[in-house]
Amino acid sequence: MATPSEPTRGADAAVRRRAGGTRQTRRAAPSRRSFTSTLKTLDALAASGAQVSVRVDDLDLGTEVLAGDDFTSVPIAGLGVVPLLIEVAAQFEAGTLNPLEIVERSALEPVTVSGLWRHLAAPALPLRDLAVLAAAAGDALATNALLARVGLPAVRARIGALGLSRSAMMDSFRDLRGPDDAPHVAVGSAREYARLFAALVNADAVSAGVSAQVAEWLSLGQDLSLVAAATGLDPFGHDDDEHGLLFVNKTGRARGIRAEAGVLAGPRAGVSYALLVGFDDLSIAHRLRAHDAFRVLGVELMEYVF
Repeated sequence: MATPSEPTRGADAAVRRRAGGTRQTRRAAPSRRSFTSTLKTLDALAASGAQVSVRVDDLDLGTEVLAGDDFTSVPIAGLGVVPLLIEVAAQFEAGTLNPLEIVERSALEPVTVSGLWRHLAAPALPLRDLAVLAAAAGDALATNALLARVGLPAVRARIGALGLSRSAMMDSFRDLRGPDDAPHVAVGSAREYARLFAALVNADAVSAGVSAQVAEWLSLGQDLSLVAAATGLDPFGHDDDEHGLLFVNKTGRARGIRAEAGVLAGPRAGVSYALLVGFDDLSIAHRLRAHDAFRVLGVELMEYVF
């Protein structure tokens, strides 16, 4: 299903600055690059009928580490919010959108699939706070508010400008999808989302300011239950890890869909990654089998960067 790739040989990568700190990068030992357990787990998951797409790239060497069906466009649920956040940050920077503009919750269609805002007493919030909720808590109402403000055409244009030819944001979050609604919130490919996260941490997504803002929002993400389960990070405060671990991610969840993309960097190396899984959510066993694949990948990514 997937194959690991040999890294480009050559001199050690130079010191790079990320997230306000420095890291001396060096190529990991070959024994750390096999991803044997990940390959075995993903192959078994695919053999059970799941649709699996994976991509891992080395940030310092600029090389592919692991890939399997990474070009395929699949449903990615809330992971597809990342281009929306990029568009919001770009409009903030350009001055065409006021971060302190207030949005009334009562003006939005109710949606209960995920999030915190519907549980809060505050009936209105500024756009900047809604961006934090969308990034950190996967808040459906906050995401819908941002999407309604900037417009789906602007997000689609941004996706095109970012070079994401196999990815799309299709709709807002809904409790029920009728025959006239798009079948999914978003679709995307593992290859494009791994590269998008690499662009964010390398300050290449729109501008350095936009990249830093979106990476900051995403660094507050509280869903560390999939790939990130292997990091040992505190889900409520992991943006300044004392062990020198840089981690930025976004997950996507819906019935039969689990998706995650992000960046993981340690003292030895840094990677961008994406794992997208579609499965028959027939029982808790089916769901846990899908979750296990993410956690196995997380363990081997940690071995790679440390």
